[in-house]
Parts: sequence; structure tokens; C-alpha cells
Amino acid sequence: MTLQSNANKNPKSSSRRKFLIRGSIGTIGVLALGTYVFRNPLRRTVLEMAETLVPPYSGSGTEANLWFEITNENSIILHSPKVEMGQGTFTGLAQIVADEMEVNMNQVMVKAAATDTGIVDGMSTGGSLSIAQLFQPLREMAATMRLMIHQEAAGLLGVAVEAVSISNGVFSGGGKNLTYAEVASKIKEWKLPETPELKPISSYKYVGKPVKRIDQLAKIKGEPVFGMDASLPNMLHATVIRPEHVGATLKSVDTTNAISMPGVVKIIEQEGWVGIIANSFPEALAAKRKVKVEWEKSKEWTEEGIRDLLKVGNGNKMITQKEGATIDSDDPNATIYEFTSPIGAHAQMEPNGAVASVKDGKATVILSTQVIGITQKQVAEALGLEPENVNIICTYLGGGFGRRLNTSHAVQAAIMSREVGRPVKYFFTRKEEFQNDTFRPPTHHIMKGRLTENGSLEHLEHHYASGDVAINSVLMPAAMHSVLGTDVGAMRGGNIMYNAIPNYRAVQWHTTLPFATSWWRSLGLLANTFAIESFIDEMSIKAERNPVEFRLEMLSNDEKGERIKNVIQKAVAMTDFHSDVSNNRAMGLAASIDAGSPCAHVVEVSVTDQKIKVEKVTCVLDCGFAVNPDQVKAQCEGSIIMGISAVLHEKMTLKDGRLYPIIYGAYDMALMKDAPKEIDVHLIQGVDIPLPVGEPPLGPIGAAIGNAVRRITGKRLTDLPLKL
Repeated sequence: MTLQSNANKNPKSSSRRKFLIRGSIGTIGVLALGTYVFRNPLRRTVLEMAETLVPPYSGSGTEANLWFEITNENSIILHSPKVEMGQGTFTGLAQIVADEMEVNMNQVMVKAAATDTGIVDGMSTGGSLSIAQLFQPLREMAATMRLMIHQEAAGLLGVAVEAVSISNGVFSGGGKNLTYAEVASKIKEWKLPETPELKPISSYKYVGKPVKRIDQLAKIKGEPVFGMDASLPNMLHATVIRPEHVGATLKSVDTTNAISMPGVVKIIEQEGWVGIIANSFPEALAAKRKVKVEWEKSKEWTEEGIRDLLKVGNGNKMITQKEGATIDSDDPNATIYEFTSPIGAHAQMEPNGAVASVKDGKATVILSTQVIGITQKQVAEALGLEPENVNIICTYLGGGFGRRLNTSHAVQAAIMSREVGRPVKYFFTRKEEFQNDTFRPPTHHIMKGRLTENGSLEHLEHHYASGDVAINSVLMPAAMHSVLGTDVGAMRGGNIMYNAIPNYRAVQWHTTLPFATSWWRSLGLLANTFAIESFIDEMSIKAERNPVEFRLEMLSNDEKGERIKNVIQKAVAMTDFHSDVSNNRAMGLAASIDAGSPCAHVVEVSVTDQKIKVEKVTCVLDCGFAVNPDQVKAQCEGSIIMGISAVLHEKMTLKDGRLYPIIYGAYDMALMKDAPKEIDVHLIQGVDIPLPVGEPPLGPIGAAIGNAVRRITGKRLTDLPLKL
């Protein structure tokens, strides 16, 4: 039973610190508009700054008593504006709460905040920002909550505030003890104090230390914690008919044979989709096969057609980085390479879906989503309700990676529930999940470089073409392209980090493709770094230079450059990196910086019977202060495995105008046998705040593998997935 819920949404005061948090958001907005009003140089400066900026928390509910519940058992429940999709965020947040509120880890529980708590994160869960973005605000919230109850405890104990101590959730003073729960049960009205001085990090018991995951036991026991597990009483099941051909639109529907199928309750026709609602999911699927649908197909797309559309030189051009002169296309001393990456699926374990109940002018939707607030607005708009009458309840996510940023299925489930007057559960089949993904867009890159007579790189250019990543998504409407001039998602990793070169530039070409593309873990980082770092390695070979020294001399001596140098040098030192080949085995090196976190990989690769095998990966990451070092290392390991899968295996294509493959197996992914025998992760603390972790380690993996293969085979592989 909850003694004090987080239902009070009209607190008395808030701190200057929280005002500053809100103020900084406004500043970012002004800068964004300024980039449109002023010239491109200013726009490029702001975009380069944005690559390393951790934006502040921008959600609603910046009052401490909205974030926490205190139970009869003297436990603290944190309602988190960020969701848990396997990255370990809830554990890191619990560590912060435990330290700042003076309780044990086993006294802290974390839930994703439903929208009716009043806490809605305006920036979603993504961008590797959860811990980095919430570290300071959550410390403030927890400290404020602790002080508020501390003050109440002093009054109840009849002593001065200074005479009350707290340990393990128990306040002591005047020879008496009171628990958090006992104090909270007596509070009639919350009186929020100004945010107190925070504890020094050096005094923390949990933060900065390895702590076991708090969600581990529930998942091991198979408890119903995911979206697919959700259910409501008297629930129906549904499936939806969607187009299978790229670009197809609904022309006509005949439901005559389907409506009389066993178990069918109702079939509804909406713009662009048809919903079949039945007593069970198998019955809904059986009826779906009886629906006759005619589609309007304007064009049968092929992979070649997509490749012709998406090339450097096509689409909207934006110079995202510029320094010095450009390379003349006819320069006989220029070296030019082309690189490509394919369409990539998210292929997360849990398909998308939702359970919705619409009744008496209110809606409840239970689902796995990264965008709780946006989903609330979309459902409210579709149903003609006020947002406060729509409650979005988020479960654990069975994999996110950007796929859960698009939740049109929540709207469809809600509409179907409204039409039948009962709760409806609707989930994609695996085929539908593959065909209706919001894919990682294919890319095309042209790298240009020129060496001096002494073997230094004096010109470097990266021209890259991509489909939508951030643009045209729920987080960034198409109109933002005219403001920013670029797709900031496709731009991730696209700029040159070697800023000591006298002449360098990056140019983006943006094209909207005929199928949905959007956020995929690391956004443009994987493909962009593959192109840049493969080319850098090739230029070091052409210059007959050591690839480490070649890189280090091109990095600037500012803080950013020094931090990149540090991860490279650490990776080299930990592996005794060399360029020799022995028994068809060699090392490859690559580095990148993403969201302010530099990362370097040294991989050991073998080639046997024309098959590439990653034997070992040594990863060095500078993510600043690690709240949970073990979890950071686990994130690195997960990124590396996902990167290996993308670099050596994964590829979507088009077959008969349809996106293909549509099942696991046919969609080739890395298996256990493809995993390295060892992943050795080392952390560097280059700054004293937490920085993003989840995506930066994906950046260097493709180029590092390719660079090792180049040494073994003498061939520069330029297309992902890498094949011999």
C-alpha cells in the first residue's frame, strides 16, 4: 500500500536550479532559430556543438514529490521519466536515489512514469542520454525529497533539524526513531524546500560502484513485465492489414468472407489500414486471410532503384563542416573511395503492439514505448480527447534501439477499443514487424583525401548521402530540415574529428525514401565512422605511416582532441597494437567520438576460407563519470555485438517490391558462434560528469574490422556487410 502517492501536482515552490534547467531549454530553442536566420557558418558551429551536447532534462513534473512514492514497507518507488529497455538505466537511477535519500539499494524500486503521474519527458528515451541527462536533476529531486521529510521528521521527533540523523531510511533524534514511511503517513500537505546542497560524489556508497541490476530477478523468473505480457479484463484481440509493397496505398476492401469467420467481433476500415477484432489472436489472423484487399501501386521499387535515388549529389545538400580549401575533383594527387551501407532492421525480440481500453471519455494504453508523452498526444488527437484523459503506461521494453519511437499501433489499438467498447490487444506478427519497421537508411559515402610529400594528410573530405533518420520522425518533423539544413541523426559521426588537418569538410545529401526510415541505435554513427576511419587507415597505408601516429598527429590539442588521443593510446597500450599479419590474423584500429564520448577499438580478426571472424575486441571508452561501471561495460559489450552483427551479417533488401527478409534466419544476424572469444572493456574518466554510453561504442567497430581485413587480404572492403 502506498502511504504518500505522487498525486499532488500543485506544489508550493521550486528551486532556482530547476528554473535554470528550464531556462537552458529556451536558450537551445533560440539557437536553433538563429541557425535559420543567420548564415551557414553559424549553423555549422551550432551543429558541431550539438554533437557533444548533453541536453538538460526538459520534461514536466520537476517537483520532487511527483517522482517518489513511499510504501508501508519503507521502500522508495521512483517514477522515472526514462524507460528501461535493457540498458540498465533503472539500476543506475536507483543507485542515485539510494545514495541521496540515505536508503539501501534493496529499498528502491523504479517504474517508468505513467503519464497520469504528471511526469513526462519531452525528449523521450534515446540518444544514450538517460543517465547523462538525469544525473543532476535526479540528485536534486532525491535530495529535496530527503530534506522535506527530514524537516517533517524533526517536528514529529520534537528536535531541531540539525539534531536528526538518517540511515537506511530511518530518522533518529531525541532518543526516538521514525521511518520514511511513518513520517510520510503523517504529512497532510507537501511543502517543498529549496534544493539543498548535494552530497559530494566521493561520499556515495553506491554511485560509481558496480551494483547488480534491480530488474534482473523478474526477468530471470519470467515475470510478466513486457508489453506482450499486458492484459486487461474482458479483452479482445486484433490484427491489422497493412500494405506489403513499398509505396502501396489501400484501394478497396471486401470483408464479406471474413466477417462470418469464427470468433470475429468486428472489422473496421480506417484510412490506410483495416483492423480485424476477434475473441482470440488466432481467430483474428484466420479472418485476416479471408479479407480481400486491392492495393494501388505506383511503382515497384528495387534495391537498385533505391541506390540510384540515394547517392551523393542527389537530394538536399548541407555543408555540415568546413575548414580551409576543398579538393579539386580533377586533382591527380587526390585519393577517392566510395563506401556504402545497406538498409538495416531493428529486429528487436519483442514485436510492437499495445493493449488499449477506451471507455467513458478516457483511454488507457499499455505498451513498450520510448515516447510516452508523444504517444499520449497521438492517442488523444486520434480519439478527440484531451491529453490528460489518456494514460500511457509503459512496461519494460523487449529491445528498443529506436524502434519504439514510432507507436502508431497504440493509436490503432485505441481506435479499435473505442469501436467495440472493450479492451483490445493488438501486436505485430514477426513478418509485419520486419516489413513495417522504421529502418536504418542505406547510405552512400565519397571520401576524398590528399597527402603532402612527407606523408601527412593535408585535405580530407566526407560526402555522405542518407535517408531520413531524425527528420520526418515523431521527434523531429520534416519542417525542421528547413531550420537546421541537415538531418542531425544522419549527421552523427559524419563530421571530421581530425581538426589539426588544414583543410577538411563534411557535406550531407539528404533524401526521403519511399519507405519509413528513422532512428536506429547510433543513428548515422556506424556508417559514417566506417567510411571515415576505413579511409584514414587506407591513407596511412598509402603514406607508409604507422596508423596510430598518423591519427594522433591529425588530432587537435584542445580538450576534445586530447580525449580522443587518450582512448586511442590506451587501446594501443592494452593490446600492443601492431600492423603485422600472422596465420591470417591481424589487428585493426578505429576511433570516433559521439555525443561527447570518445571511443577506440582494437580488434583481432582472422580470415579462414574467405570467412571473417572477430576473435577479440579491446574497447576503450571515455564516458566521463560512470555511475555503474559494470553496467557501462555491459553496454559496451552489447554495442560491440550489435555492431558486429550489422557489419558482418545484416542487410534488408527489396524483393518483388516488398522489403525482405521477413523472418529471423533469412535476416542474417550474428549468432553465439560469431561472438568474439573476448571483449575487453576499459573506461577512462576524461570529465567528471556522466556522458552517453549506449551508442558511442558502435562507431568504430565496422572500420576496425575492415582495417584488420585489409591487412590480411590486401583488399579494402567498402560495402557493409563486409564480405570476401
